[in-house]
Amino acid sequence: VASSPTSTMAEGGEGVKVAEVKDLTRIERIGAHSHIRGLGLDDALEARKVSQGMVGQVNARKAAGVILSMIREGSIAGRAVLLAGQPGTGKTAIAMGMAKALGEETPFAMMAGSEIFSMEMSKTEALTQAFRKAIGVRIKEETEIIEGEVVEIEIDRPATSGVAPKTGKLTLKTTEMETVYDLGQKMIESLDKEKVTAGDVITIDKASGRITKLGRSFARSRDYDAMGAQTKFVQCPEGELQKRKEVVHVVTLHEIDVINSRTQGFLALFAGDTGEIRPEVREQIDGKVAEWREEGKAEIVPGVLFIDEVH
Repeated sequence: VASSPTSTMAEGGEGVKVAEVKDLTRIERIGAHSHIRGLGLDDALEARKVSQGMVGQVNARKAAGVILSMIREGSIAGRAVLLAGQPGTGKTAIAMGMAKALGEETPFAMMAGSEIFSMEMSKTEALTQAFRKAIGVRIKEETEIIEGEVVEIEIDRPATSGVAPKTGKLTLKTTEMETVYDLGQKMIESLDKEKVTAGDVITIDKASGRITKLGRSFARSRDYDAMGAQTKFVQCPEGELQKRKEVVHVVTLHEIDVINSRTQGFLALFAGDTGEIRPEVREQIDGKVAEWREEGKAEIVPGVLFIDEVH
């Protein structure tokens, strides 16, 4: 058995893979409820007139806030709540508001009742997949990272494109030191993808090379750059640039199921058509997740399954 739960773990000749799931990029479509950021409630669970993209349905939003509190306390697990009303009265909007209020790490699965009958799989399998999409696993691991504020990015672009790979230098600093790192093609592409600029505070996973932008440095808060309301400011890191840090990944049971399904594999997560997953695969994954929980390497994150159009 490997030392990290996010590595491939061997059991009886077959491994449980979760490593590939960590780097998934969540893709959310722009739709009628994309503007909703929560239920628009104050600390006393009273609905504000206009807040977080929500307006109207004051009593329903307050009731949803009570249910939200029960979900957070774990006192409503395994129970169902029915939202009833005429079309266009905000049932789906309230469900989306609850999902946003629960936070990014809380799994939220959404489906329409009619989907169960149109899928090319049994109804039991369709519901099982939906339930497992709404159950997350928070996996903890220690990893070596480089964490610092970006001072400067220099990229040497070849005169003729496609002939020579790009190279460059990245200058990072903490409150105590400053270092220049050489950049290769892959790291330059990662920096471009994350839109990293001078003044950003970033972490670089030494094992995978993955770059995560933590926010803008407080030292740059008075710059005249155009910044949105969602811009997050953080302190410049202290101490050494290279350090060991506990990293937490949240994946759903369904994502682990798909990765470990021989007939489907990693690309099925993007296609959306995962087919039926064998019960033996789920039993093996459930057993391994139970082991991780006992060892303190993982914990279960209860989520929410919202089924629309259940009439």
